[in-house]
Amino acid sequence: MTEPLNLFWFLPTSGDGAYLGTDKGHRPADIGYLRDIAQAADRLGFGGALLPTGNNCLDGWMVGSALAPQTRTLKFLLALRPGYLTPNLAARQSAALDRISEGRLLLNIVTGGQPKELAGDGIFLDHDQRYAATDEFLHIWRRLLRDGAVDFVGDYLRAKDASLGYFDSVQKPHPPLWFGGSSPAGIEVAAAHVDTYLTWGEPPAQVKEKLDTARAAAARRGRKLDFGLRVHLIVRETDEEAWEAANRLISHLSDETIAAAQARLRADTDSIGQLRQLALHGGRRDQLEISPNLWAGVGLVRHGVGTALVGSPQTVAARLREYQALGVRTIIASGYPHLEEAYRVAELLFPVLGVGQRTHAPGRDFRAAEPRLAAA
Repeated sequence: MTEPLNLFWFLPTSGDGAYLGTDKGHRPADIGYLRDIAQAADRLGFGGALLPTGNNCLDGWMVGSALAPQTRTLKFLLALRPGYLTPNLAARQSAALDRISEGRLLLNIVTGGQPKELAGDGIFLDHDQRYAATDEFLHIWRRLLRDGAVDFVGDYLRAKDASLGYFDSVQKPHPPLWFGGSSPAGIEVAAAHVDTYLTWGEPPAQVKEKLDTARAAAARRGRKLDFGLRVHLIVRETDEEAWEAANRLISHLSDETIAAAQARLRADTDSIGQLRQLALHGGRRDQLEISPNLWAGVGLVRHGVGTALVGSPQTVAARLREYQALGVRTIIASGYPHLEEAYRVAELLFPVLGVGQRTHAPGRDFRAAEPRLAAA
């Protein structure tokens, strides 16, 4: 019997809506709306939620701290960004939020791939230097949470008599580390430090090549990695309805808007993963189905993962199983708008995949109940 996939959802801390590249129907990222999505994901049976990072997003640590007490089982995958704070402070904050969430904190190590944004935050290292600094950061961070103290001298970071203090994390030796990096430097960091290696949605053959490379790099260090896939989902009752929904998502995009977005996305990044996403479609509307049911329309105007699996529940499940056969255990999914699509994915796709379980099944407590007669 195939092991069930673990499905996570996404909290759109930069805003949401039913269309891409337009203000039409835009929903701001206010805390009430984000709470609605988090509580829906929690109730529907998603295993966790990813909070993005960037200067256009509400700070994930602040949002996670606010939402964790308002959910029950949902895990929060938050960006930990080496270079933005010291590893010592990051260790203390990680321990605190792991306690606040009662052991539901997961950490997504984000080195960063946008030099202009990084420079604005005072980081001027080149691509490979950033990953070397990330390696040193994680060495200190892991030692602090594992042992409580560390001394370290590196090329980028130093720690002398560093101590975590009295408060360690709930999860031992520390909250799990997740990481996505497609470059050789990034894969070496994953092999040395992290628990789950993430890839954005690419054709299965490309994903296989990347996972095999990361798997081999970890094996050389005597380690094993879990794997996760970040992808959008457009699921409807039929394949035809799903493709109509995909096309509707980009129906307000002009060719000029796409061209400007593509130029900006290319100019702003030195991320190998982001460049791989851009190369999938070349900015052309007529080349968006890059693999059966894998659609690159989101990447016409948005950075990060630009692909979506499109189809009926049976079709999307079959495609997800292809990635699972490569070793993927967790799917970090999203859909526009995220509140409605969380319900749609749970109601249509979960039963086919055999994952998720509602803590409340609508109808069972009153529609299916025997009528109660008033006392005489």
